Amino acid sequence: MKMYVGITDYDWYKTLKQANCDEVNFWKPGGRTNFKALNEGDLFLFKTHSPRNYIVGGGFFLKFSILPSSLAWDAFGIANGASSLMELNDRVYKYKKTDRFFDPDPQIGCIILSMPFYFDEKDWIPQPNDWNSNIVQGKTYKTSEPVGLSLYEHVQDRLRNSEAMRSGQVNEDPLANRYGKERLMKPRMGQGAFKVLIADAYHRRCAITGEKTLPVLEAAHIKPYSMNGPHEIKNGLLLRSDFHTLFDRGYITIDNTLNVEVSHHIKEDFGNGKEYYAFHGSKLTVLPERGDQLPDRHYLEWHNENVYLG
Repeated sequence: MKMYVGITDYDWYKTLKQANCDEVNFWKPGGRTNFKALNEGDLFLFKTHSPRNYIVGGGFFLKFSILPSSLAWDAFGIANGASSLMELNDRVYKYKKTDRFFDPDPQIGCIILSMPFYFDEKDWIPQPNDWNSNIVQGKTYKTSEPVGLSLYEHVQDRLRNSEAMRSGQVNEDPLANRYGKERLMKPRMGQGAFKVLIADAYHRRCAITGEKTLPVLEAAHIKPYSMNGPHEIKNGLLLRSDFHTLFDRGYITIDNTLNVEVSHHIKEDFGNGKEYYAFHGSKLTVLPERGDQLPDRHYLEWHNENVYLG
């Protein structure tokens, strides 16, 4: 199993721990370089800057995406480790040595982590003994190597102790118990990750209109999360905000052949709708490239039968 130890600010970590965020955006200010150190489900650990040379928590790698800070904030909010978009941008400008006039919506590299955990200070793990002070961003470790195995076992011990305190029981392998041994269980996707993965799967364009203006695009659940619809790409569509609203309220649906259907109730209820009726019977303009990310017919059928007004 691979692990990555990423360097971060203590204030970033403290904000996440206090909010007890259930997903995390470990962002990088550069916004240009891809992150290829881990595969989905691998362990990502947080190490705070010197002089706090400790590993203080971690999570499980889900996805890397380069996003404008506004979209990162819309998706993750305080899980960016900042209390506001202005604070997030100020931190980005500090690292990039720019400002809002030069770079009003800065691009940042987003390492999206699922199921994070946060250690109490008494459980912080000293940085590995082979850690070099010249490391700027982070370092990869493997459990097949002595230092990596030792680090993994320390993380196990901390999680075992914290879980035992909560439940009164001790697990032999808390990482396997909670997350699946050697990534047999996929990391759980949260609401923020759902927004980002839907946007990327649909190439940041509205599935119906092809609109590319990112601030007006929204990730829509086909079957709502509040009704046991999962945070899965195949249960989502990227839609322009007005189409999203109409879809959620049943004035628009998508049939099993991925054609758009527009309800006659738009005209009956509002005396208008010419722009929307122009899409009636048309195929979706944009779809994911991967077959396993296409809208699932069971969710579409559910929407047709339970939400669409006909």
